[in-house]
Order: sequence, then C-alpha cells, then structure tokens
Amino acid sequence: MKLSALWRDTRGTTALEFALTAPVFFLFIFGIIECGLLFWTQLGIQHGSEMAARCASVNNTLCPSSSAITTYAAQQAYGLTLPPGTFTFATAACGNQVSASYSFEFPQIINLSPITLTARACFPS
Repeated sequence: MKLSALWRDTRGTTALEFALTAPVFFLFIFGIIECGLLFWTQLGIQHGSEMAARCASVNNTLCPSSSAITTYAAQQAYGLTLPPGTFTFATAACGNQVSASYSFEFPQIINLSPITLTARACFPS
C-alpha cells in the first residue's frame, strides 16, 4: 500500500477519536460524582447538627443527655453511616449547640488528602 493511500484511509478514525477523548470524559464524570458525594456528606452532617440542636432544646425525653444528642445527630445525617463521635454537643450563649467534624476521603485512585467538613447549629433553649 502506498503512503498516499494510507494517508487518505479513514477506517478506524472513530476508534482513535474515542481512545483520545474517553479518558478525559470518564475523568470528568468521575469528578462530578465525587463532588456530588462531597456535597451530600456536607448536607448530611449539617442536617444532623440542626436536627440534634433542635431536639436538645425541644424534646427532653428523646434527647436527655449529651450522648443521646450525638447519637440522634448521627441518625439524622441523611443516609450516612457516621459514628456519634462525629458530633459534639455544648451549651453555648446562643442555646444548645451541636457541631460536627468529618474527614471526607477521596478514593485511593487519586492521591488527594482528605478534606475536613464541618457543620454547626445552635437552637435557642
């Protein structure tokens, strides 16, 4: 086959284009999914903190102690399985305050350091 005929041959161009663009596309999709998980986790710990601060102020039978409040916060964290130690309870000037600190780790494939997510909610007593 002559060189000019080989140069004009277009068979396999689709496979070559896919091979060049697929890694970038899949990396983009993977990044969107990881950012979604990061925001979901932040939303979950914020919701758990808010609900537990409210429970500490309004419902003394369900949330009578600090350990019960942190356990309640972990249960209210929107489908996340967080340990109760993620949340802390304190009585502050604003009322009952629940704080959360969680280390969000990315998959081992990408070598990024964990991001610490924090949330705080205060409900007047």
